[in-house]
Amino acid sequence: MIRLVAGVILFNLFLVTIQSVYGRNLVSNSFKLPSEVTEFMDGISEDDDDVGTRWAVLIAGSKDYMNYRHQADVCHAYQILRKGGLKDENIIVFMYDDIASHVNNPKPGVIINNPHGDDVYEGVPKDYTGNDVTINNFFAVLLGNKAAVTGGSGKVVESGPNDHIFVYYSDHGGPGVLGMPTGPNIFANDLIDVLKKKHASGTYKSLVFYLESCESGSIFEGLLPDGLNIYATTAANAVENSYANYCPGGNPPPPPEYDTCLGDSYSVAWIEDSEIHDLRKESLKEQYLQVKNKTELSHVQQYGDLGLAEEHLFLYMGTNPEIDYSSFTEESSSPSFSTPVNQRDADLLHLWHKFRKTSDGSPRKLAAQKQFMDAVSHRMHIDQSIELIGKLLFGIEKGPKVLNAVRPGGQPLVDDWDCLKTMVRTFETHCGSLSQYGMKHMRSLANICNAGIKQKQMAEASAQNCVKIPSNPWSSLQNGFSA
Repeated sequence: MIRLVAGVILFNLFLVTIQSVYGRNLVSNSFKLPSEVTEFMDGISEDDDDVGTRWAVLIAGSKDYMNYRHQADVCHAYQILRKGGLKDENIIVFMYDDIASHVNNPKPGVIINNPHGDDVYEGVPKDYTGNDVTINNFFAVLLGNKAAVTGGSGKVVESGPNDHIFVYYSDHGGPGVLGMPTGPNIFANDLIDVLKKKHASGTYKSLVFYLESCESGSIFEGLLPDGLNIYATTAANAVENSYANYCPGGNPPPPPEYDTCLGDSYSVAWIEDSEIHDLRKESLKEQYLQVKNKTELSHVQQYGDLGLAEEHLFLYMGTNPEIDYSSFTEESSSPSFSTPVNQRDADLLHLWHKFRKTSDGSPRKLAAQKQFMDAVSHRMHIDQSIELIGKLLFGIEKGPKVLNAVRPGGQPLVDDWDCLKTMVRTFETHCGSLSQYGMKHMRSLANICNAGIKQKQMAEASAQNCVKIPSNPWSSLQNGFSA
């Protein structure tokens, strides 16, 4: 490419010299630039060396059919990137892969992300599935450390200094934490440390991170510094839930045979926006504003090096050459959701519809009823345990105020992240797993650390509150600690 352009420049100089001698416009009358060079001169060549290689890491951090939407989001994101020109060797997919063939899936082998959508599961690489979807593998992949990977395809981001990296994560989360299907979970400080190491290695030109989870802003708030050439957007700010969509009973609902949500508000917004715009022309900032406008119940945020938002999405996602973008209008670009569902309640919605649809008196009806009651019981146990521990540590009146305190904007969740992990392990030792629901209480545990409580005090309060660990499956005793 460089030699071709240099040759054309020299040849043009030759033509200009001849023209000055003979007084003839040889360029316009007898010479046309090759299309590749014309595109280069127009500044839109898709083969421009400055683009480098596009890399993508896609992660669904959950498992189980009730979390169908997270794997559906990731599969749909893969289809966008693949049609945009990224090669499978440069797209690395993490997902538990228990949805497509799940007994509850009404279309075995098929995953959809929209009530009227096509199958998004076909062709998705099975890089890291099942118990290989771990924080250690994710970090090793991002850092390009093949030696640290366990299981899976072994693919890692082998990027160079001119390359662009796109990371997309979809799952449950909580203040300062992101879920993983195989523990432990991802803590914000550890993720930021990995991003700093990646930057220090000099192995990318810029990195974009799209994050779908409750309290997703807390992952970057007060933690992601400027100067790393990283631009991040999140589904929610640091103190609020994100929302699921295309849910049973919603508008629009999934097909009647589905009793689970098909997608998430933020994720569906950016994915469907990418399908209807020419990504050579749409910037990161323009997509951020579109997604922010369409994600109604949570506040989409942006962090990091905001100057990168002026770059075109094409640098990270490519663009689909088969689409006639002129046929789309902003009116047709919605998704429009009138009944989003709190991500933390989507599992209860699934279990309720599963119970409602089964025949009265049948074994399946009784099993569905037990599942629903176990889920509610687990939630009550976690909520009451955290509340009582706070009162034991700080007093009946002061306890709730300490646990629910929110730090000013721009500050990280906690000063001592090791303390937070210790408090999580201490709670789970005595009271059972927090689980995906209990991640909502990470702020309370962080505030316990910020108040100067020691591990011994936390252990005594937890033991006094939790005489025994509940044995229902929502406590997930067999899954180990989440920190």
